[in-house]
Amino acid sequence: MTDLDAMQEHEYTGRFNLALWRGVLGFVGVYRKLLIRLALLGVVMAACDVAFPILTWIILSIVRGEHPERWTLLGHRFNLWEMGAVYFAVAAAWSLAVGLFIRAAGRLSTNFAHDIRRRAFDHLQDLSFSFYDRHAAGWLVARLTSDCDKLSHAVSWDFLDIVWGTALLTGMAAAMFYIHATLALVIVACLPVLAAVSFLFQKWILRTSRNVRKTNSLITASYAECLAAIRTTKSLTREGDNLAAFQEQSGSMYASAVRNAVLSNTYYPIVFTIGTIVTGLALWAGGASVLRGAIEIETLIFFLFVAREFVFPILDMSRVFAELQTSQAAAERLLGLINTKPEIVDSSTGVSRSTGVPPMQKQEHGRDAHATPDHGQDARATHGRDAHATLAEDGLPARIDEVRFEHVSFAYKPGQPVLEDFNLTARRGQTVALVGPTGGGKTTIVSLLCRFYEPTAGSILLDGRDYRTRSLHWLQSSLGIVLQEPHLFTGTVRENIRYGRLDATDAEVESAARLVHAHEFIAAGEGGYDAEVGHRGERISLGQRQLVALARAVLADPQIFIMDEATSSVDTATEKAIQDAMHTVLAGRISFVIAHRLSTIRRANLIAVIDRGRIVEQGTHQDLIARRGRYYRLYTMQFAQVQTAEILGRGIGG
Repeated sequence: MTDLDAMQEHEYTGRFNLALWRGVLGFVGVYRKLLIRLALLGVVMAACDVAFPILTWIILSIVRGEHPERWTLLGHRFNLWEMGAVYFAVAAAWSLAVGLFIRAAGRLSTNFAHDIRRRAFDHLQDLSFSFYDRHAAGWLVARLTSDCDKLSHAVSWDFLDIVWGTALLTGMAAAMFYIHATLALVIVACLPVLAAVSFLFQKWILRTSRNVRKTNSLITASYAECLAAIRTTKSLTREGDNLAAFQEQSGSMYASAVRNAVLSNTYYPIVFTIGTIVTGLALWAGGASVLRGAIEIETLIFFLFVAREFVFPILDMSRVFAELQTSQAAAERLLGLINTKPEIVDSSTGVSRSTGVPPMQKQEHGRDAHATPDHGQDARATHGRDAHATLAEDGLPARIDEVRFEHVSFAYKPGQPVLEDFNLTARRGQTVALVGPTGGGKTTIVSLLCRFYEPTAGSILLDGRDYRTRSLHWLQSSLGIVLQEPHLFTGTVRENIRYGRLDATDAEVESAARLVHAHEFIAAGEGGYDAEVGHRGERISLGQRQLVALARAVLADPQIFIMDEATSSVDTATEKAIQDAMHTVLAGRISFVIAHRLSTIRRANLIAVIDRGRIVEQGTHQDLIARRGRYYRLYTMQFAQVQTAEILGRGIGG
């Protein structure tokens, strides 16, 4: 299993971060009206909550027939029935406000979660490949699921509780001081104590919350990795070892979650205990005042009511405070992801990924490229991309006639070079085969060309211009890539091929499939082009997946074609048919082929033997065989058996 603890994980420190929450609220700015509505509803609810004990105080005064000034307003003296109607109206207003805020908070929470997930997902597609080298997929999924859910709850429900609690405490404090300042001071005296308790618990709860979020991300990453490798796990009977490793991670999660829950649940009863003591003090002080005749019984009842109700917003806000510690940990991780800067970006002359190619131009290019698939090299040399656009979206020439690696060096890790002073030139209409031992740097070369990574030294030139000055979207939309283990998406065969060009017609999809000899197995299968391929294409064989991926790349009509062992899993007869078809497909394009089969390499215009990040030999097949050097030794060691099989096959067939 991958050492998930070795993944890059930023350690967040510090106390409650207002600047961070301002960044979170920036995502809520588009819902400003909804946020204001929530705040107003919170104030209305708080006003109703304050009105209930005041109305009780007035009604009791009416019953006792004392202090008529309390139930007189604008010269009108209210009777008991009228005050009852007012009480009922306040209760109805409170119920309506609750219903409206539930609806508004639900909308805000859902919309916020949608927006921030979309922003994070969009940003993930902008990040460089090096970022994914350091972060497992499951680790990232945790950001877009549990962290996002925690944060969306905070910006809606917790925000409302804060507004309601603050307004209620302010209103009750004002009412208490208006009615009896001395008893009000007894109750309000609890606030400094509560502030001190909150200050002590803040650091502890936030630290454990961060540990919970971090461990949750690692568990999600481990879970996703185990599921993705379930066949390998079962074939090697590693279920027990995987379970032990998972139990270790889940045990760490359990310990962090228990510590967090203990602190949060300790904080709540401490606040409740303080509130209960305050209520008792109010009863003691108020009761003594009633016995002395200093206050009326209805005033004592009012303060007992308020003292009890005064605790509830404090309790609720203490709960919100504890939850905000967890939410801050989630916000730090989610905004940390969104604020991660891609290592590979467009230069000042480039165009962002979202700019794209004009849809009409893309359509016309596709039609011209595939309407006459067998017109040969001349037709391919002036395919749709050149016929309809002389300039790319960045205002520079759209056509690529030459790719040149100039003194390129690269290392995935500092001090461990993969390429050193690498030089190579490929021109339009030329197929370059990269051969050599495993780990020599062949895949790294094409990854640099695709700008999945960038050289640590030297430059890659497109028609004499550094490719870093060109639009990243334009460059990568000019590429067609087929890997040894191609990725198919859940869906139909047709949808997977059409992924190469979404506006392609069914006829164009079928034409591309016929060109790479994928049509035969597709048509023979149940459902044909509408057959489901399953998760990652597991319902069809690896060789069939390669053919579908090859058809997808052909449909995209790229200027630069890259094949990394793209036919390694198909039989020899199918590969020969594909090679014949690809001769037409590759004509008029720049092609890079990584392969070990002689039939693929022999057709290349240029063969480059790569070893330890350098070209040790290059030339045509005949030239390199004649030199009897490194390529000749590779040929005799690795390809002699294939050549013998081909000779025997021809002899038996003849």
